[in-house]
Amino acid sequence: MPMVFCKFSHTSGVRKPKNSQSRLSLAELEPHARIWACDTHNLEVFSKLACNASSLAPRLALFVEFSWFYHFSSFFLHFSTAELQFQLAELGLPEGSESTDTLPSHGYLKNFICAIGLLQQPLEQLFQELRPTPTCIVADKNIVWAAETAQKFRVPRIIFDGLGCFVVSCIHHLHVSKIHESVGSESEPFVVPGLPDWVELTRSQLSGAFNPRSDQFLKATRQRVMETEGGAHGVLVNSFEEFEGEYVKEYKKIKCEGKVWCVGPVSLCNKDDLDKAQRGNDNSKASNDNIDCLKWLDSQTQSSVVYACLGSLNSLIPTQMAELGLGLEASKSPFLWVIRGAYKGEEFEHWLREDGLEERTKGRGLFIRGWAPQVLILAHPAVGAFLTHYGWNSTLEGVSAGMPMVTWPIFAEQFYNEKFIVQVKKIGVRVGAEVAVQPGEEEKFRVLVKRGQVREAIDKVLDKGKEGEERIERAKKLAKAAKEAVEKGGSSYLNISLLLEDLSTQLMHA
Repeated sequence: MPMVFCKFSHTSGVRKPKNSQSRLSLAELEPHARIWACDTHNLEVFSKLACNASSLAPRLALFVEFSWFYHFSSFFLHFSTAELQFQLAELGLPEGSESTDTLPSHGYLKNFICAIGLLQQPLEQLFQELRPTPTCIVADKNIVWAAETAQKFRVPRIIFDGLGCFVVSCIHHLHVSKIHESVGSESEPFVVPGLPDWVELTRSQLSGAFNPRSDQFLKATRQRVMETEGGAHGVLVNSFEEFEGEYVKEYKKIKCEGKVWCVGPVSLCNKDDLDKAQRGNDNSKASNDNIDCLKWLDSQTQSSVVYACLGSLNSLIPTQMAELGLGLEASKSPFLWVIRGAYKGEEFEHWLREDGLEERTKGRGLFIRGWAPQVLILAHPAVGAFLTHYGWNSTLEGVSAGMPMVTWPIFAEQFYNEKFIVQVKKIGVRVGAEVAVQPGEEEKFRVLVKRGQVREAIDKVLDKGKEGEERIERAKKLAKAAKEAVEKGGSSYLNISLLLEDLSTQLMHA
């Protein structure tokens, strides 16, 4: 499993190597922050956080080691590798399943979580061998055994939370109030109490923690995550204060005695086109077909294209995917559709061939199988809307690009994200999904969104009337705020500095 290691050194200036082969011994670098990730999503987040920190202030020098992000050599960082063997075969995982992105289906999620658990012993052995010993552990909150490791080595643990502050606030108030238990049906709306805004949800939209149908193993895992969160020294959040203002304050009331640092959007650390093109790509090279999509975008009218991507864990059944495709066709707008990780993908591809959708929309529509350079696509002037599942990473990438969005949440926290974007920030349009489809329930709900709903949402988000123009203006303002947050003097920039100062204080009083 790929690993990331960050070493922060309090020096009079940033030490840059004389040449690309320069190395410094571990003994020269202190205090240390030991960082690893549960999967490639958060590995990349940690890498970007490290890159942000490297440009923070003259007194900081940062050194990052990781196994395959070779293109980061341009950041004047020192590279080496440290790998732990990921036990795939022992736990029934197919070859190459080293992240949630690469799992063949949700059915392997339990196996993957168990495989992560087997990394504790080799990680602790590696921890013992490092000299000097790292003074801090930063880990995804879902790596629950990191709490034991931190306690064993008597170092503070900083957790990385892959959810936004709004979502965490919703979940907290649902747990405390249990308001969802008082409604009469799955579809009856209720107001989440205690929030700065009026937010309505239904039981059918709630994440697995509140769903009686949720897998018991996953429920137990979530409970363990909640239990270990309380002992963390602090929390890193991939968000920015100007975006979630009041909910950042809410989060600080809930977690770690206020030691919550918003350090995003981390995707904005990708400064050049190579970084942007490779963001989120598990392979070292993007296929020519996927890079060619940018050339196709060059031929389209400004702000006319709908970019549709429902994430790497897309669980829509083939008939629902067909409705999405036919809705894109009915909208009459140019579209770029990423078909990645589709549930029963072969069956859907058969439908595509039989129906002739791809041939009928040739020229107006572009279909991409597998990975696509999402950050570059969203930044392209031809793209006018983003149809997304509302995973937090994709949501932030859309916000950072100033993109009005069509929201199609599927499961997990995605319905909460939709409420925040559509109701609170008012930069999105709902496609009309009402039910969270839990892993293993894909066949139960069949078609939940019709092609007409897809067409209507696209037409609305691209509309150039007063409402549409105001939505675009709000999105552009948020994009500007996002960029300013990660620049020198911005809120996220300063929060990384505050984090490092806090760790320095901990070290001095140790």
